[in-house]
Amino acid sequence: MGQVPRQQAERGPGVSGGSAGRLSKVLVANRGEIAVRIIRALAEHGIASVAVHSDADEKALHVRLADEAIALGGTASNENYLDIEKIVRAAKETGADAVHPGYGFLAENAAFARAVTDAGLVFIGPSGDAIEVMGEKVAARRVAAQADVPQVPGTTEPVTSADEIRAFGAEHGYPVAVKASFGGGGRGMRTVAGPHEADDALEAAQREAGAAFGNSEVYLERYLSAARHVEVQIFADTHGNVVWLGDRDCSVQRRHQKLVEESPAPGLPDDLRESMGEAAVRLATAVGYVGAGTVEYLVEDGRFYFLEMNTRIQVEHPVTEAVLGMDLIAEQLRVAAGEPLSVLTSGPAPRGHAIECRINAEDTAGGQFVPSPGPIHALQVPTRAGVRFDSGYSSGDEVAPYYDSMIGKLVVWGPDRDTAIRRTLAALDELVVDGVPTTIPAAKAVLAHPDFAGVAFTTRWLESAVEFRAAAEAPPDAVEEDSDQSSRDEVWVGGRRYVIPFFSPTAAVAAAEPPARRSRGSGTRRKAAGRPGAGGSGAVSSPMQGTVIAVNVVDGDTVSAGQVLFVVEAMKMENPVRSTVDGTVGEIGVAVGDVVTAGSRLAVVVPA
Repeated sequence: MGQVPRQQAERGPGVSGGSAGRLSKVLVANRGEIAVRIIRALAEHGIASVAVHSDADEKALHVRLADEAIALGGTASNENYLDIEKIVRAAKETGADAVHPGYGFLAENAAFARAVTDAGLVFIGPSGDAIEVMGEKVAARRVAAQADVPQVPGTTEPVTSADEIRAFGAEHGYPVAVKASFGGGGRGMRTVAGPHEADDALEAAQREAGAAFGNSEVYLERYLSAARHVEVQIFADTHGNVVWLGDRDCSVQRRHQKLVEESPAPGLPDDLRESMGEAAVRLATAVGYVGAGTVEYLVEDGRFYFLEMNTRIQVEHPVTEAVLGMDLIAEQLRVAAGEPLSVLTSGPAPRGHAIECRINAEDTAGGQFVPSPGPIHALQVPTRAGVRFDSGYSSGDEVAPYYDSMIGKLVVWGPDRDTAIRRTLAALDELVVDGVPTTIPAAKAVLAHPDFAGVAFTTRWLESAVEFRAAAEAPPDAVEEDSDQSSRDEVWVGGRRYVIPFFSPTAAVAAAEPPARRSRGSGTRRKAAGRPGAGGSGAVSSPMQGTVIAVNVVDGDTVSAGQVLFVVEAMKMENPVRSTVDGTVGEIGVAVGDVVTAGSRLAVVVPA
């Protein structure tokens, strides 16, 4: 590890009121927009910051903003942001007295929290014991039952075989959710529609959970197919105060990951809202919780059911800040410094309405949401009233393929929900991210939809009811390089079939080039030989740049249309690639661990 001193910002007297006076330097064990958010909050309250970074993030915005930076090395997250020993050593070497984990990575890792405190440092979050109980979803279900919090049918022990999934489905019905026991955010989650999907779903959920959270344990829940996803923000201090601070609706999701969130959750009866908040407080009190946390529920037919508790600051916390006029990161600093909460009464009345749109580097054409890393040529943020943009990037930065795809979060406040919707649509029109495809078109489609205005949505609404524009036609250079312009590649992603345009070999090579060789100006691309075969002929192509993490067939295997042949991981998302025809597999050109470009041919299936 190498230490890079940064110019120290002018320091004030500490967090307002001296509430974090005992914190003088904090290491931020994260990256991207949440690291930037924390570093800026620290500077505002007179606390020095230390950034950590991988080799790929050496010039990242959070590194540039921090007072000091420590290089952890490597590119894959298990070499840096998930390495407990390296991070604790960095905190000790730089003289930090506290560590803020942000969200994701090690934020809900009990061993990390304990390692930080064992090193004599303050962990800005709950205790390792609370994380262990509530972060381990099976144990959290047991606590929820003891605290009289309603929950959907689920297992109270981890599952290890597909037969257990089939038995659960036979008893409680399908669909069944297979979920990571030690994580959240949709990572390590698969939905099983019937017995035949159990084997693949279990293997995929375990693999993704292990990669994202360092633990492959999973459990089961009955999946409510017509529910809304509503969560309650809770906070607790070391003085025995536990409060709930409003709620958020997070139902607009794709692949179980949120796209649009809002606060307060619209259309909830006051008594239901209050019951959810009180249940969240009971749950937090039962485990002696300290710090920021979120209790997530599914709401269906006027009833709510415990889903999970996230023992960290939540991605969508800014919408709560917007309607309550609070700084939840500053509140975390207060609690970590041993001070009481600034708000001691649960359920403060929200002022107006706030909406957050996650702006990710993903191509939404045809509803695919394909991760699309690359350089950001220009980033221009609207400056209209009530608009905030939390980002880990600025113009000229690169979205690397090794981590998640989030560029930033557009947060918009209005005096009422209708105004917030109109203002968000206007801000989306003005937000410019040039260089990579983004989820801006998807966010526009959501907010302009009458179902969204009428609060007629569920967690499955986005993928089942919202229409997305088709993929663009092949660019002119593709026509020049291959006369077969009409051919198309067919792929299966996440269990759904898509028709995507022929990928120009020049674009594929450009996606594979290291950042230093890519053009940041004209967008010109180097030429390459060959092209992926067309889907109609049985060719199986990768829908995105990524890493092959599973090859399920060998040459000569007989397969059926829709069968999973490969799994490609890109930006922390697993993407099953399926055969489009019945036939025989041949010409497998990749192995586990290979990095492939968008449109690369993985194999050929000779039609039966």
